[in-house]
Amino acid sequence: MGHVLHELLELLRLEKLEETLFRGQSQDLGWGAVFGGQVLGQALSAMTQTVPERRRVHSLHGYFLRQGDARLPIIYDVDCIRDGKSFTTRRVVAIQKGRAIFNMAASFQIEETGLEHTVAAMPEVPGPEGLVSELERVRARAALIPARAREKFTAEKPLEIRIVDPRDPINPETRPPVRRAWFRAIDALPDDLRVHQYLLAYASDFSFLTTALNPHRVGTFDPRLQLASLDHAMWLHRPFRLDEWLLYAVESPTATGARGLVRGQWFTRDGQLVASTTQEGLMRWHGDPLPETPASS
Repeated sequence: MGHVLHELLELLRLEKLEETLFRGQSQDLGWGAVFGGQVLGQALSAMTQTVPERRRVHSLHGYFLRQGDARLPIIYDVDCIRDGKSFTTRRVVAIQKGRAIFNMAASFQIEETGLEHTVAAMPEVPGPEGLVSELERVRARAALIPARAREKFTAEKPLEIRIVDPRDPINPETRPPVRRAWFRAIDALPDDLRVHQYLLAYASDFSFLTTALNPHRVGTFDPRLQLASLDHAMWLHRPFRLDEWLLYAVESPTATGARGLVRGQWFTRDGQLVASTTQEGLMRWHGDPLPETPASS
């Protein structure tokens, strides 16, 4: 297994301090603050370790309360709210410097069979073969990345991301609020669905909120823009493997009040919907005037 992928798995595994108390280390992806996906993955890992193995997470709902410090570890305090015959409910608070930075509730269920249908159709997009990886694109334009973040942004990554129609974050053009990207771990993963679920929670926050920037001529690195995740919800519908290609189809239906809403769907190569996500985030503009807003259609 690749070194950076092994490091990520160790990051999500956590150190058990007590039966319901865990400690996770932090990573700096170039922003100085803790990446939201890291907290999501670690929080899910902490809760899962207090749940019987045959019960799998099917939904989670979290709120980002304060910016996390990537230089410090995070304590995860799990509250075992309910253990029913079929469902288990957990709540977790992530703590740094004695203050809550994140809280999340999740529900776990035993494996059951029942009525099934799927209305969501996988978007018709090119497969990952032939698409340039996000890391290759970043490295090709490394000189344009702010110096403080350049080394982190161009370092080897545990997940390979191939965007179908990439947008230039430095010189952005206006386009519809839609993003399609293929994701896959860079090496084989253990045959443990829980590991794949931690990793999907981690991956689900990559370039999620930034999809809401597409209709506006504003780039990720614009110093006048303040971006921050406010909440994050995820529903896991079917088993999957993240060491096989998954398509993340994201759209932003609206942005208003300095907040943007995004929602996403994860599909396997054969079109199976395996997970759905939703997030609202802060999109605060500190410039004057506001960038031109496109007319609603």
